Amino acid sequence: MATEAFSAWFRCSEGCDFRAELTDVVYRCPRCQGLLEVEHDLAALRRRSAREWKDLFDARFRRGAWPFGSGVWGKKEWVYPQLSPGNVVSMYEGGSPLLRLDRYGAEIGLEDVWLKECGVTHTGSFKDLGMTVLVSAVKEMRSRGVPVRAVACASTGDTSAALAAYCAAAGIPSVVLLPRGMISTAQLVQPIANGALVLELDTDFDGCMKVVQDLSRTPDIYLANSMNSLRIEGQKTLSVETAQQLDWQVPDWVVIPGGNLGNASAVGRGFLMMKELGLVDRLPRLAVAQAENANPLYRAVYAAGRATASVKVDPILAKKTLASAIQIGAPVSARRALRALEALDGVVEQASEQELADAAARADRAGAFTCPHTGVALAALEKLARRGIVKAGERVVVVSTAHGLKFADFKVGYHDGTLPGIASLLRNPTARVPASLGSVQDAIAARFGRG
Repeated sequence: MATEAFSAWFRCSEGCDFRAELTDVVYRCPRCQGLLEVEHDLAALRRRSAREWKDLFDARFRRGAWPFGSGVWGKKEWVYPQLSPGNVVSMYEGGSPLLRLDRYGAEIGLEDVWLKECGVTHTGSFKDLGMTVLVSAVKEMRSRGVPVRAVACASTGDTSAALAAYCAAAGIPSVVLLPRGMISTAQLVQPIANGALVLELDTDFDGCMKVVQDLSRTPDIYLANSMNSLRIEGQKTLSVETAQQLDWQVPDWVVIPGGNLGNASAVGRGFLMMKELGLVDRLPRLAVAQAENANPLYRAVYAAGRATASVKVDPILAKKTLASAIQIGAPVSARRALRALEALDGVVEQASEQELADAAARADRAGAFTCPHTGVALAALEKLARRGIVKAGERVVVVSTAHGLKFADFKVGYHDGTLPGIASLLRNPTARVPASLGSVQDAIAARFGRG
């Protein structure tokens, strides 16, 4: 069956009778101002059996004709079926490792914990999964004469890196708005190196987001933040890929850090689509983890008693957190995330700065190398396990959203004992010893005992 037999379009996520083409420059419903979602022709997709979809996705995974070896574009029919293959802008994203953390799981009382390392990708974060779709869509628009002059985003670091890299590959100008002094050096240098126009604003992410939304009111500046649902379509392949790597089995839990909350929505969309088309027979439970210093979703759900689509998420002034990429007080995808939480019987948990730092260090001692945002997810998992919400025999997949190497200062500060307000309970400082065999042997004995 040819790809052209399938189609997708924008629709209002709030239920208005609004529809637009994926090449239209539109982000919200003009009637209710709700965010848009990409809707697929599921009737057409059902003409291929679940077994056929699995076989196709497995045959393409990390192999095959360009660009179908990509973890995203290997599922093109479920992402952007009408897109011309010649307009795909890919960095071979996806296909990230799914690691079983036996030592870490045993330490926190769980038997089956996995880490989906989405930071092992071109720019070092899961944002590549969505940005490949968005930039490819812009290339398609420009090929059809749509006058997009540049693509712009507000970012706490990772989105800007992904946007700059994919736009550089496509030859499309990019503009990134960053909160001054709130992102790591590695995150700042990535868009600079890829030729983006980098603007540091004296505000936080929410302030940058307001400016970029105002900027994108002119149709020649295309908005690349996750309120643009093309991003969500790429990110939802994370769920499909996770099931694929588990031999098309569904974990009991997926735990993911949440800031602007597009990622939580994407995880839900991926699993729901698989179940709708028969590739899986059940859904996992979803846990969204927020930093205690930037926790509007947690506050809202805690006050309401459970996560439902009707919960109102009020914006807050996010305080500084080591998990800088999720230091967001007014998440634009809050309603999307709540719908995913309700559909997947989800929960929301928070983590203090001490908890996230220690959880990251604990996982690292079991062989991982986690970013602080993954530390938030791990700390939330530990709390849910202690309360018996996540049970010992359940399979858990924790989504690691970025590579730890992008946050080397966080790692160094923890083990040097210099992170403000952090006790560094699992600190592992270097030991300086004289350059002699006896001194080295003494240091080994002091650490591990005599042989």
